[in-house]
Amino acid sequence: MRDSKLILVTGATGYVGGRLVPRLLAAGYRVRCLVRDPGRLQGRPWLNQVEVATGDVLQPEGLAPAMHGVQVVYYLVHSLGGGSDFSERDLRAARICAFAAKQAGVDRIIYLGGLGDPEAGLSRHLQSRHETGAALAEAGVPVTEFRAAVIVGSGSLSFEMIRYLTERLPVMVCPKWVFTRIQPIAIRNVLDYLVAALDCPASAGLVLEIGGRDVITYSAMMTGYAQARGLKRHLLAVPVLTPRLSSYWVHLVTPIPANIAQPLIKGLGNEVIVRQATALKLFPLIEPLDYETAVRLALEKLETHGVETSWTDALTSSQGEKTPVSLTSSEGMIIERRQKMVSAAASEVFQSFTRLGGKRGWLYLNWTWQVRGMVDRLFGGVGMRRGRRDPDNLRAGDTLDFWRVETVEPDRLVRLRAEMKVPGRAWLEFQARPQDNGQTLLTQTAFFEPKGLCGLLYWYALYPVHALIFGGLIQGVAELSGPKR
Repeated sequence: MRDSKLILVTGATGYVGGRLVPRLLAAGYRVRCLVRDPGRLQGRPWLNQVEVATGDVLQPEGLAPAMHGVQVVYYLVHSLGGGSDFSERDLRAARICAFAAKQAGVDRIIYLGGLGDPEAGLSRHLQSRHETGAALAEAGVPVTEFRAAVIVGSGSLSFEMIRYLTERLPVMVCPKWVFTRIQPIAIRNVLDYLVAALDCPASAGLVLEIGGRDVITYSAMMTGYAQARGLKRHLLAVPVLTPRLSSYWVHLVTPIPANIAQPLIKGLGNEVIVRQATALKLFPLIEPLDYETAVRLALEKLETHGVETSWTDALTSSQGEKTPVSLTSSEGMIIERRQKMVSAAASEVFQSFTRLGGKRGWLYLNWTWQVRGMVDRLFGGVGMRRGRRDPDNLRAGDTLDFWRVETVEPDRLVRLRAEMKVPGRAWLEFQARPQDNGQTLLTQTAFFEPKGLCGLLYWYALYPVHALIFGGLIQGVAELSGPKR
C-alpha cells in the first residue's frame, strides 16, 4: 500500500519541492520533509500532514534520523546563488546525502537535474547538474535522474526572467543565445514525472530526459509570452553581448540578481532538447503540454493569486546563501520601537501590516522605498522587484520586496529580515496586542545590528530619514486598521 511507503523530500522549501509535497500526499504517500529551518514551512497548508526533520545535506550527522525508515529520497537541493563555488557545494552535498541514504537502506533516490548534451561543451551550471546526478549514484543507491530544461510555471526562476524581460521591454536588444533551441516543460508535467517514478521500478538507475511538446527558441518563448499577454515586442539580436553584461542587464530589469542570472545565462548558449524518448515510453499516461498552454496556465495562477511556491522561496539573497539567523537580544543591537493604540481588533491590525509591500507599497513616502530598492540593485542587491508571493497572505520564508519573512504568528506578529545590502543585519517587526478596553496596541520595532564603524555611521546618518519613514509607516498601518485614538 502507498501509505506504508515513507518518502523523504529534500528542498521542501524550494520551488519544485514545495509543490511536490502536496502531490505526494494526494497520491497517498507518507511524507517527511528535510529542512534546515522548520519555521520556513510555517503557513504551508499541508504542514500538519507531514513529518518534519531538521537537517542540512552538508551536515552528515543530522541525516541519519531524517533517513530512518525512508524508502525513497527526492533530491531537490541546489546551491545556485550560494556563491562561485556552487558546483563544489552541490557535489559535496550530493555525496553526503547519498552515503546517508545508503547507510539507512533507502531503496532509491529521485533527482531533478538539467538537460543538455554532455558532449557539447556544457556551461558550468549545466555540467554541475549532470555531475550532481553522478555523485548521487556513487554510494550505490539506484538513482532515477530526470533532466529538464526551462520549467514554465508561475514563480519559476527561468519563467520569471522571461516574463519580466518581456513585460518591461517593448524593444529588447538580445545576444545570439535567443536563437538557441530549447524544449521547455510545464511545472505540472515535471511533477507528473516525479510522482509517477515512484510506481515505476523500471526507472531506477536511468537518466530520463523530459520536455514539453514544443522545441522552440528563447526568442520564440519571449514572443509567445508577449502574444499570450497581448503585447507587441521586438527583438534585436546583437553579435556581442557577454554573459556578464547580460546578467547585469537581467539584474537591473528583473527581480533576479546578477549572481544567479550569470550562471543561468552562460547555459543559454547550450541547446537543451530531449534526445532520447525513454521517459515517454516509460510513462505513456503523461501528456506533455505545449508551450502556449503552459504559459496560459502560469498566467492564470498569477492572475488568481494562486502561486504555491516561487524561486524566491530559496534561501538566497545578495548576501549569498546563509544559514537563517534568528533575532536575538545581543550587545550592540540598536532598537527603535514605536507604538500606537488602534481602535480595532488585533486580527484587523494584523491583516493591515501583513498586506504591506508588493504592489500596495509601504503606505508612506513609498517613493523612498523604491529609491532604496534602486540603489540596492545598482550595488548588486535584491532590490524591490521580488514583490510578494500573494497580495494578502504571508508565510515564513516568503520574500517581501527586499525583506524575508522570518516569523509569522497569526493575528499577533510578523518579523521581517532585511536582505538588501546593509553594513550589518536588520529586522522590522510588527506586533498586535489586544487590550482590555477592546483596542489593540500596535508595536513597530526596527532592529539593527551594525557591523563595525561603517554600520554605526550608516544607522546614524540615515536615522532622520528612517525616523520620518517609520513614523509615517506605523501611522499608515494604524489608519488602515481603524480610527486613530
